[in-house]
Amino acid sequence: MSRKLSAVAAAISLLSSSQLIAAPKNIIYMIGDGMGPAYTTAYRYYKDDKQTKTVEPTVFDSILVGMAHTYPDDNTVVTDSAAGATALSTATKSYNGAIAVDTHKKPLKTMLQMAKEQGKTTALVATSQINHATPASFAAHNESRRNYDEIADDYIDVKVAGKLPVDLMLGGGTKYFIREDRNLISEFKQSGYQYVDHLSALNTINALPAIGLFAEKGMPYAIDKHPQRLEKMTEKALSLLDNDKNKQGFFIMIEGSQIDWCGHANDIACAMNEMDDFAKSISIAKAYVDKNPDTLLVITADHSTGGLTLGADGDYRWERDVVANIKASVKKIAKTIKDSKNISKDWQALTNINFTPEIEKTLKEAKVGGEKSLYTSINKIINDASYTGWTTGGHTAIDVQVFAHGNGREHFIGSQNNTQIAEKLISFIK
Repeated sequence: MSRKLSAVAAAISLLSSSQLIAAPKNIIYMIGDGMGPAYTTAYRYYKDDKQTKTVEPTVFDSILVGMAHTYPDDNTVVTDSAAGATALSTATKSYNGAIAVDTHKKPLKTMLQMAKEQGKTTALVATSQINHATPASFAAHNESRRNYDEIADDYIDVKVAGKLPVDLMLGGGTKYFIREDRNLISEFKQSGYQYVDHLSALNTINALPAIGLFAEKGMPYAIDKHPQRLEKMTEKALSLLDNDKNKQGFFIMIEGSQIDWCGHANDIACAMNEMDDFAKSISIAKAYVDKNPDTLLVITADHSTGGLTLGADGDYRWERDVVANIKASVKKIAKTIKDSKNISKDWQALTNINFTPEIEKTLKEAKVGGEKSLYTSINKIINDASYTGWTTGGHTAIDVQVFAHGNGREHFIGSQNNTQIAEKLISFIK
């Protein structure tokens, strides 16, 4: 009997091993900066077709596999984006502010650098400056996320096997790459990189390596200028990587950077527009995976921002239509109202919230205090009208969601540390 059982076990083992899927050749890693569970929930209601009784699922719902713990290694419990991204890029927790260095400020090898060592094509895409905390933690090393010039220098100076680490970079940051003390763009061009500095010129990039910087620092909010900027950059990046035909495959990190920035601002309409741009970018990546089964898509957040809640002040409601009707960020609305000669007209055009005598009084009083005072008052009006709650202007320590699609998705199912996400991806790269 035991021999028969052993034979059966051996057969099952052989069958299982024959069914094992090879490690994915390509990895698409997407990070929604600040995107806690309340953001994906809000986005579902924000996009809902009110003509139907059921609230329709979003792309997030179709690929949800687990949750991740985000705490840093400095006893604060609440991580910042640098420590969060360092954990997600190196599988090592560090202190808040660390850019791919450990608690002793020693460099940690990142998965992008490992991918480059393995001969893969590498890419970074972000709506922030490309040397901001999250993208920086994949290609640079610094004791402080605030050392933007030094981080930008690393994109040239910290080579991998004698080569520049990143083959494609798309985002903002000209202020840090074209400086009086050093012109990094000239150095990139000398190394054979194509360079564009307007989003409208994105499609003129026809081959790798390339760099596109579309703003002095971070790109404008989606709600204010380019509602599909990350979507366009994602589509172009995947097209370039696909056409590159590197037999070793590629690694790309794509960040929805400004979900976090809108969360810090407690600006719900701004946040939902960033979520929409990120969701559409995910749909493009998901479609790429469907056509290329040797590709793995993994999505998570570094932390959640703002303590967002849907429903506030004891009222059991969240007015998604109020949010959907806002046409600009609170920052832009405040600037417009400050300079407005017709407050009623401009208010109605930008918010679609009735210009009541109470709102008129509030805005006129706030206008005396300047743009900052207007900002605070306008934000409160919109959050009150939509029943949106916020607990902080900073980060929170709640777990974040993990999404995966394609070859290897099953490895990301369940509750895990953020470093475990990196460990699994690194195991595929090595």
